[in-house]
Amino acid sequence: MNDRTESTAAAAGPGPAGGDTAGHGVRPTVPAGAPPARVARPPHRGRAPAPASPPSSAPGSVTAPEAAPAGTARTASATEAGGGHGDGSPGRPRPRRAAPGGSPLAAGGWTPWLYLAPALVVLGGLLVYPIYQLGLISFFRYTQAQVSGGEPATFEGFANYSELFGDPQFWQVLLATVLFAAACVVSTLAVGCALAVLLTRVRAVPRLALMLAALGAWATPAVTGSTVWLFLFDPDFGPVNRMLGLGDHSWTYGRLSAFFLVLLEVVWCSFPFVMVTVYAGIRAVPGEVLEAAALDGASQWRIWRSVLAPMLRPILVVVTIQSVIWDFKVFTQIYVMTNGGGIAGQNLVLNVYAYQQAFASSQYGLGSAIGVVMLLILLAVTLVYLRLLRRQGEEL
Repeated sequence: MNDRTESTAAAAGPGPAGGDTAGHGVRPTVPAGAPPARVARPPHRGRAPAPASPPSSAPGSVTAPEAAPAGTARTASATEAGGGHGDGSPGRPRPRRAAPGGSPLAAGGWTPWLYLAPALVVLGGLLVYPIYQLGLISFFRYTQAQVSGGEPATFEGFANYSELFGDPQFWQVLLATVLFAAACVVSTLAVGCALAVLLTRVRAVPRLALMLAALGAWATPAVTGSTVWLFLFDPDFGPVNRMLGLGDHSWTYGRLSAFFLVLLEVVWCSFPFVMVTVYAGIRAVPGEVLEAAALDGASQWRIWRSVLAPMLRPILVVVTIQSVIWDFKVFTQIYVMTNGGGIAGQNLVLNVYAYQQAFASSQYGLGSAIGVVMLLILLAVTLVYLRLLRRQGEEL
């Protein structure tokens, strides 16, 4: 009886009521040492059960490809369209391109020009139109007779330029202008950069005093500054001659000494712009870079040449181009300090030479031709300088 009961219970298996056998309520007997039987759990709510593995095919038979799930094709197409990686991970969305024939205003192409429109209108009225008139007059015979209305202006083509390029004095003045402007630019950059580095080394009170003094020199009108420098170097009452023991030495008599005196005044009124701009750029350099260079034993000159100058190159480009433009077309300092160009015109520069030809000699067409030549020279120097920097990989 007992053997029959146990065999019947083992054959029936566990029932639904807490593991009892079906209809008997007797637990099955488990042999000693056998592993416990695993109870199948219901699938997780909301998750589909894993598909059963397909039966293995016989050797040598060809197995048909499995059917892809319902959303596989849609996912693949979305991945290809969105730039995905093909493994189901989402890719970066591609930027939408404007439809051909669409309005650039709708795409935002004209928005910057709308903001620049007021400034462009002002520049067109104050810069483009005068340059146009300057170039137009340079092709006409335009003297005092034409200005007063006594004679009509006659078109002469390139006659003014031929006369200008055939004048030996023009080439002498052009060479003097180039050398003088180069000396002024180099001196201004040297003084401005040195004082900018000095501002980073001194404390707040000396820094403030130096900044105020520099801004005062920058704000001084050119005529006032030139008059003050003439008084400082006056042969009779100037304090410089007394301090140096030069007696009644005249600084404006000799050609080189007069140019040197004007150079000092030009540098004095121009270095504050370079100093303030470069100082602002130095303050933007991370302090860890300068500290690392100092810990490596680099001197101040080495830090400036190898660390600061390469990092400040875009700023140095701006101040260099500005200095070239200002110093090449200097007029007030030369005219005031050398009394219109020095003795026998030995201190003439192109701007003063154009003024003499246009207003002193009443040859307005010839003076306009000199102005056009100056404009072309400045444009050529600026474009060549920017092109060299672009070849070196600089972003401007």
